[in-house]
Parts: sequence; C-alpha cells; structure tokens
Amino acid sequence: MNLIAGVDEVGRGCIAGPVVAAAVILGEQKIFGLDDSKKISEKKRIKISKEIKTKARCFSFGVVSSKIIDEINIRQASILAMKKAVSGLKIIPSEIIVDGVDSFKANCPVTSLVRADNLIMEVMAASIIAKVYRDKFMQELDANYPEFHFGSHKGYPTKKHIDAINTYGIINEHRKTFGPVKKINE
Repeated sequence: MNLIAGVDEVGRGCIAGPVVAAAVILGEQKIFGLDDSKKISEKKRIKISKEIKTKARCFSFGVVSSKIIDEINIRQASILAMKKAVSGLKIIPSEIIVDGVDSFKANCPVTSLVRADNLIMEVMAASIIAKVYRDKFMQELDANYPEFHFGSHKGYPTKKHIDAINTYGIINEHRKTFGPVKKINE
C-alpha cells in the first residue's frame, strides 16, 4: 500500500509564537470537507481536525519555538518543524509530500509541491490540524497576556498587535529578529 504523508506548516509569517508543522497519513480514510486550512472557517477547522485525528492512520506535530526561530531563521525553523512532525509518525510513509518549495531528507522520497494544501488530501489534513494546534496555543497565550490579543490575530503583525507591542513591550514569545519586533526592540 502506498502510504503518503502530507506535511504542512503554519505560523511562518507571524511575529510571535512557534512555527507548527503537522504530518498526516490518511491511508484509505476519506474525510469530507478537506481543503486548505485558510479556506475553512475556524469552527469547521476544529470539527474537521477532530475527525482527522480520529480517522487518520497516524499524525504527528513538530513545534519550533520563537527562540529557536530567532537562532536559526524562519525557513530553517519551518524545515525543522516538518522534520520533527515526520519523525514523530508511528508509521513510515512510502512518500512524503510537502506544501511549498522547501524539502528535507527522509527515509523515503520527499516531494515539495506548491499549493499542495489545495491539491493533496493528506497535505490538506496536515494544514488543518497544524492550524488548529497553533491557534489553540495562541489562545492559551492570550489567556496569559490578554493585552496582546493573541486570540484574535494569532501572532500575525496586525495593527492591533503592533500597537500592543509599542504599549507593553515584547515578551519571550515574540520573534526578536522579525522586522516589526526588531524595530521596536532597537
């Protein structure tokens, strides 16, 4: 049986929080409503995420902190998160399909495919569970730092987020090497 592991990451464009990747092997499972996570409402993403976790042959997450992102850069951190996600799978896939242009070495062929999160079911599933995982992390961060409104912007550089940084300063979850934070930190 050809077992494809779909891999996608979320949080690359944020200025706070980790980058999170997920790897999913669906096998023969069919899950209704799969799509790129950005095209699905939050409520629907959460529902589909639960179904993916229940029905998938296996899945795994890779999380890389903002501190490590600052040390190795976002591209390398994204690749590291994807590698961690794949290495956490309980089943060895026969092929890995990664959304985007980045690739890495693994124990099977790895294909990078731009817009794979719109084309490949396993990558769509990875996109969804990674987004739900990271959003939950940011909502928990919001509970600890309500002045930053992480629950609404999820760490992206919105006006509200930049204004909060200007008012309250930066915290450990901010990516200090990223333009808007670096500028304020200087």
